[in-house]
Amino acid sequence: MPELPEVQAHAERMTAALEGKTLQKFQLLNFASIKTFSPAPDEAVGSQLVSVTRRAKTLQMRFSNGHVHVIHLMQGGRLRPDPKQTKKPRLGLARWVFDSDPEAWLFTEAGNERKAGIWTVDGDPEGQPPIAETAPDCTEFDLAALTELCGRHSGRVHGLLRDQRKIAGLGRMLSNEILFEAGISPFANASKLSEEQLGSLHEWMHAVVARSIEHERTLDDIGKSADRPSKVHNRAGEPCTNCDDTIRTVEYRKYTVYYCPTDQTGGKILADNTTSKFLK
Repeated sequence: MPELPEVQAHAERMTAALEGKTLQKFQLLNFASIKTFSPAPDEAVGSQLVSVTRRAKTLQMRFSNGHVHVIHLMQGGRLRPDPKQTKKPRLGLARWVFDSDPEAWLFTEAGNERKAGIWTVDGDPEGQPPIAETAPDCTEFDLAALTELCGRHSGRVHGLLRDQRKIAGLGRMLSNEILFEAGISPFANASKLSEEQLGSLHEWMHAVVARSIEHERTLDDIGKSADRPSKVHNRAGEPCTNCDDTIRTVEYRKYTVYYCPTDQTGGKILADNTTSKFLK
């Protein structure tokens, strides 16, 4: 799933391509992709696109009539230029067509999850679905706020970082990378992190996100997770970049936790998700 850096860079690319252009047509290609009833998405037709912004992992197409199309790509969704504009595009969910010399962008979803969608709102999307229950972006957390959040979360820090209701914008890859750089076990109890660990977590959360955004800005589109620069994520069995140890994993049905035993768990190998002794 695209995380904050991928979505941020894509919002910037879309703004550069479409800012000031008039929406000529909205085509709904899959009824299930619309998650709201009012306002209708085609009510923005005739309005100019002011900008495309990002909030958490969503893209927000902001129109001059005050309407906002909030788009969540989820795992397999993509929003890209559509020069061919075929009548029934493969995997198509919706299409936006701009100006008389038509420039179209097509929303598609691959895979079997079918969770990608469009929410249309009038005015500020904050407080409205799908943002209503979303926490502040990770980039908005200062050290005091992160310390307070961790202090009231008696659970694994890896899970906390990925919980969009607690801290928004991070996913599996960034959580793995942040905890590796901070030297913290992915299964450390968030409420028991030391002052030093909290400081390191805060520092590297911002640094890893900033580093990732800069990389994404060099691309023309949202890339594949496997192609994103990483030090531990997707590097199981490879040598650690900091020491002579080997990158290990804990496998789950839907995701994998990557870590370096020497740098993060005091040399202990976390065997699997049911028998590992979670570090406190």
